[in-house]
Amino acid sequence: MNAKVFDSKGKKASEIAVPAVFSEPYRPDIIKKAVLAAQANRLQPYGPDRTAGTLSSAHSWGSGRGAAQVPRMKNGSKAMVVPQARGGRSAHGPNPNRDYSEKINKMEKVKAIRSAVAATMNPELVKSRGYIYEGELPLIVSDEIEALTKTKEVVDLLTAMGLEADLERAKEKKVRAGRGKMRGRQYKKKKGVLIVIAEDKGIGIAARNLPGVDVVTLDQLNVEILAPGTHAGRLTVWGEGALKMLSGEVE
Repeated sequence: MNAKVFDSKGKKASEIAVPAVFSEPYRPDIIKKAVLAAQANRLQPYGPDRTAGTLSSAHSWGSGRGAAQVPRMKNGSKAMVVPQARGGRSAHGPNPNRDYSEKINKMEKVKAIRSAVAATMNPELVKSRGYIYEGELPLIVSDEIEALTKTKEVVDLLTAMGLEADLERAKEKKVRAGRGKMRGRQYKKKKGVLIVIAEDKGIGIAARNLPGVDVVTLDQLNVEILAPGTHAGRLTVWGEGALKMLSGEVE
């Protein structure tokens, strides 16, 4: 199967044969497993101080008083230290020695990324993720894209390729519900277009200020980038050089 290649102005320049990896069967179960494993392996162990909630002069009254034998405040009867008491220690708090990492078979990992790559060519999956694009997939651009150094040049290229509506969609953001907005992640932001190239000659800086747009070289590509939130079908623009290297990289 052949696909058309756009130049840096968004006009059709040539055609190229699509690698066999794009015919890989869609396996959402393996993709999800690989993404969750990658996220788990980034988790940093955490836990409270060993003495948290126990630094108190409270002591038990002992037996014979018809009351529970729990540590109590001096000159009072308020229970302290025990988990069921206000201000007491945590019953089963986080363990800083816990290993959060997950393992995944090598062939499963390869299968996951191959399936996620193939999903970028599936129009139904791409639309199910909310992307706005009515043209043909996959989107392929000549290697001239790697040398773009201005944000306007990247915007003009994506607009000429029919991605203007999706660039506008990615600008939307909402305040996150819950305590997450107090922990450095106030806004929920949308994932936009992914640009995969063979070598970054300036486009990484040119596109970094576009909401939702990510630029990665082929050696940085992983299943989590292709399937954010475990959901495959990200709208992807492939560099011609990256596409030629793709078959060998995902074997």
